[in-house]
Amino acid sequence: MYRIVIDCHIPFLEGVFDTFAETVRLEPEEITATVVRDADVLIVRTRTRCDASLLEGSRVRLIATATIGYDHIDTDYCRKHGIVWTACPGCNAQAVCDYVEEALRYCEDVTGRRLHSIGIVGVGHVGGKVEQMALRRGMKVLTNDPFRTDKGFLHSSLAAIAECDVVTFHTPLICNGSYPTYRLCDASFLSRCGKRTLIINAARGGIVDEEALLESGHPCVIDCWENEPDIRTRLLYSENTLLASYHIAGYSVQGKRNASMMCAEAVFRWAGMEGEPQLNDDSTPAGDSSQGWIKRVTDKLRANPAEFEPLRKEYVLR
Repeated sequence: MYRIVIDCHIPFLEGVFDTFAETVRLEPEEITATVVRDADVLIVRTRTRCDASLLEGSRVRLIATATIGYDHIDTDYCRKHGIVWTACPGCNAQAVCDYVEEALRYCEDVTGRRLHSIGIVGVGHVGGKVEQMALRRGMKVLTNDPFRTDKGFLHSSLAAIAECDVVTFHTPLICNGSYPTYRLCDASFLSRCGKRTLIINAARGGIVDEEALLESGHPCVIDCWENEPDIRTRLLYSENTLLASYHIAGYSVQGKRNASMMCAEAVFRWAGMEGEPQLNDDSTPAGDSSQGWIKRVTDKLRANPAEFEPLRKEYVLR
């Protein structure tokens, strides 16, 4: 039988692989080099850094991350050592879109200012849904995504994006290559924005230069932070930070189910199993989308920023 190590905070997977594998469910900090040495498959989240320090000397041959992003996986190491990896693009796109819409609604309410235009940087699974949501709200929409070259895509420059009432980022974290996104929102970009331009980062920590954002004085909504869980408290407590959360924009019951199914399907394909995985819906967590949830999340984080990771673990899915 195969041996599969699973992050215990990934729901719906209890018993799914029992016919062909032994499964071990652990806290992220318990997934160590010693534990994975005899594992064939890892099913993880962003809290598990999959690199040489974890994988060297192990028999791991498949890594499935139940997340859109995969910058916690050393893909070069995996390629060189014959380890297949897979992510879950689009799994929580609707949840992130709902978070952005709720943030827009809240910011309009507390500032009394109508947000008429939005610049969307990164128009993949999430950005595409945000675009449709903004159009439904009657907003003028500009989109920026140099990777999109398909006919009919209206690509706007970052300079044009900077002129919008809102700029929201929905790109992966890319540190090199032709179109790096690391600190894409830096002092230079912010200097081109209007003083009241609302900056939203519900993508990845590091896309926004947080020190530059602090210095600029722009109003902002931050879900993804540099150096999580050791976040920059000066930004958290800044009067310009209208909302702050603990990397839960994509946390919804359906989003989690989508990710678990995509991971299970990847394991079934890798193991040569026929049929479709049957998720354990008995473990469905209860959702919470009651009015004011986004402000409650902000209040909890500001009350105890050192508890970033426990708050994230205990978050009641929407």
